[in-house]
Amino acid sequence: QMIAKGLDFPDVTLVGVLNADTSLSLPNFRSAERTFQLLTQVSGRAGRADKLGQVVIQTFNPKHYAIQLAKKQNYEKFFGIEMNMRHRGGYPPYFFTTQIVTSGPNEADVAKKMFEIDGQLKQVLSSQAVILGPTPKPIMRINNQFYYQLVIKYKKEPELDAFLEDLLLNSQKEARQKLKLKIDRDPIDFI
Repeated sequence: QMIAKGLDFPDVTLVGVLNADTSLSLPNFRSAERTFQLLTQVSGRAGRADKLGQVVIQTFNPKHYAIQLAKKQNYEKFFGIEMNMRHRGGYPPYFFTTQIVTSGPNEADVAKKMFEIDGQLKQVLSSQAVILGPTPKPIMRINNQFYYQLVIKYKKEPELDAFLEDLLLNSQKEARQKLKLKIDRDPIDFI
């Protein structure tokens, strides 16, 4: 990790990456990008100036395009494949995403609130918008707080801003019931 962060170790000529494909299994549309980025950064650190370097990558998914193209340092081809995947999947930069998260100490209350929001959104959004969820977050419970989420994928939704603003205002009243609401436009990840 220290090498990937950009610290310069001039005598490093061998870099090993264990479980290089771990992030590929995360529920995140940027997982291939992160894997490619990590592998290309690390491989750039092995060998400096007149010293040759080697990179050893351990993976259970050696044929994945992110790993194959990182091995070849082929940025352009990776970009082309990744943009095609995102376009087909309806993810940025072709679509906008907004993540709504509710949390609180009682799972039933948190889930109920998220399903209420889902029902309200279906009244506001056009048929072109896609709602993923509601679902528990991948890490569902932290410090006795339960987390549920939904993600909206859309191109243009003129009524969404006003809806989200009202949702935030109303959530302040529910804070007394220990329910919290978070809205993240264009989230970095969904974890």
